[in-house]
Amino acid sequence: MLYLTVPLASTHDKSAFSCGQDMLDRYLHKQAGQDMKRRLSVVFVLSEETESGRVKGYYTLSNDNIPYDQVPLNIQKKMPSSYSSLPTTLLGRLAVDRNFQGQGLGEQLLLDALKRSYDISASEIGSIAVVVDPLDKIAAGFYAQYGFIQLPDRGRMFLPMKTIKQLF
Repeated sequence: MLYLTVPLASTHDKSAFSCGQDMLDRYLHKQAGQDMKRRLSVVFVLSEETESGRVKGYYTLSNDNIPYDQVPLNIQKKMPSSYSSLPTTLLGRLAVDRNFQGQGLGEQLLLDALKRSYDISASEIGSIAVVVDPLDKIAAGFYAQYGFIQLPDRGRMFLPMKTIKQLF
């Protein structure tokens, strides 16, 4: 499958990116490149058609885990109880530049991230779900539209790989 996004490169124009959330803007402007160099996360960008095009939106993926007892019961029953935590993929950040909001790019970025996460979990790195940590109620509502369920911890949401597989 062809993805909409590519890993952030120094040639991408991120200077004008502004999504309306200072934390997400600052991350892309100041920290994203360093996180990639340190292998803390991978930043995927959707940019204008040229290789050095302006960044329209981005998301980050990294490895994560959640405590076994935080996993929904229907999934717990299928997992070995010898695991104290289960591997997941963290969709840490997702943002669309204000100039491109309202065009469905948030959904496209989310689906791109879910497909990429599923493909990797099927053959390269084990992961039972994608986890998000929404910034606010609006973001939580966005993720809930796609089947993410609330976890009993500090506001995180969870979408099992089995559900993601059905999307594709």
